[in-house]
Amino acid sequence: MSRPDYSSKGDLTAGHIPQHLVRLTVPMIWGIMAIVSFQLVDTWYISMLGTRELAAISFTFPVTYILFNLVMAQGIATSSVLSRLIGKGNPSRVRRVATHSILFAFISGLLFAALGIASIDSLFGLMGADDSMMPVIRDYMVIWFAGSIFLTTPMVGNSAIRATGDTRTPALIMTIAAVSNALIAPILVFGLWGFPRLEVQGAAMATLLTNIGATIAALYILYYKKKMISRSRWHMALFKDSVKKLLVIAIPVSIASIMQPVAGAVITGLLAQHGAEAVAAFGIASRVEAFSFVIIMALATGMAPIIGQNWGAGLYHRVDETLKAAIRFSVIWSLLVAGLLIAFAAPITSLFTNEPEVTRLAVLFFWIVPATYWLGNLVQGWSSAFNAMGMPRQSFIMIAVKLIVLTIPAAMIGSHLYGVAGIFTALALVNIITGAGFHIMNRSLCQRHQQAVMV
Repeated sequence: MSRPDYSSKGDLTAGHIPQHLVRLTVPMIWGIMAIVSFQLVDTWYISMLGTRELAAISFTFPVTYILFNLVMAQGIATSSVLSRLIGKGNPSRVRRVATHSILFAFISGLLFAALGIASIDSLFGLMGADDSMMPVIRDYMVIWFAGSIFLTTPMVGNSAIRATGDTRTPALIMTIAAVSNALIAPILVFGLWGFPRLEVQGAAMATLLTNIGATIAALYILYYKKKMISRSRWHMALFKDSVKKLLVIAIPVSIASIMQPVAGAVITGLLAQHGAEAVAAFGIASRVEAFSFVIIMALATGMAPIIGQNWGAGLYHRVDETLKAAIRFSVIWSLLVAGLLIAFAAPITSLFTNEPEVTRLAVLFFWIVPATYWLGNLVQGWSSAFNAMGMPRQSFIMIAVKLIVLTIPAAMIGSHLYGVAGIFTALALVNIITGAGFHIMNRSLCQRHQQAVMV
């Protein structure tokens, strides 16, 4: 039986797995960088308007970050469900679930918009924004929230495209959107070439316009190229069933994604007890760390469709081969990054600060924590794999144990006993314990599952 159009160029149940990993991972590197650039570009242009505007827009980061993670969870769920259905060779269910995932994304966007706009004053008031900042926050967030459907729809649409084994198209869409945002934002923010000067509203409007373009592009690809959206029947009687399949994965992924900023906030609070220099040093280290992990994030995103399709097809030996190849690369890359950060800790830190104490503490972080990246990153890799397999419970447990059960108490104990060095050491120890422990447990779990299925 021939495969439908959506998978004719993305059959991941056959072929050389390392080649699939490279083909799917490389586009996601610049795709992820494109996503990150949106907020950086807006912040840069808004910073030119003045301190009040920059301070006001800084209040929006936690809110937009949480909403972004909720949307990303929908995308992860969509990719997981669809890739497994593609692997099973069920084109009618693929089209039905893909159509419903887009519709659910649209409904979610409307809900986010309504709740967000209605809660702006109370939400940012609770966060500590004063009366001078509220008008600026309102100018930005009303437009940003109003465009929520054009955030949810392309992200979920791109995830559906990735499920077919095509990461190049979503990455291209994201990159074009990011470049367009960088070009449109200054025109609207500063009123260039005869356009009205909209300031922070202009930054939000630029993001909205580029997201509209990304939405149109994603829907066009899904409808005309991939033929994944039903053209005649929407099967609304089964909409609840489709949404249930998505939420089974999206809910635990959403909660897990919120744990990271919670743990980060606790660690920042502990460091603040030891001085502003410690907080600044951790901020520098975190940003360098995030940049170095882009390739690991791209790898996790790229391997998910491979695992999903082969898991759905029952080709567990290919799932195992994918995991081994991904883990091998993750370990090598993590050790390489660690070596560079340890060797060039001082020069890297000097790019961000010339304060002696901040430099000393940032260098201390780079000497302690990166050496354990190769184990710590295994948790993120396994988490992505379990989500792709449709086993979000295992993924959630790992993230919860690492961040909430171990990291926060360990950091508190380390802070009490040895100060800043104790906090950094606690982070390293948690990486070692969770990375090694969960890797051994997960390998055993996968083997037992395969044996049970084969029996």
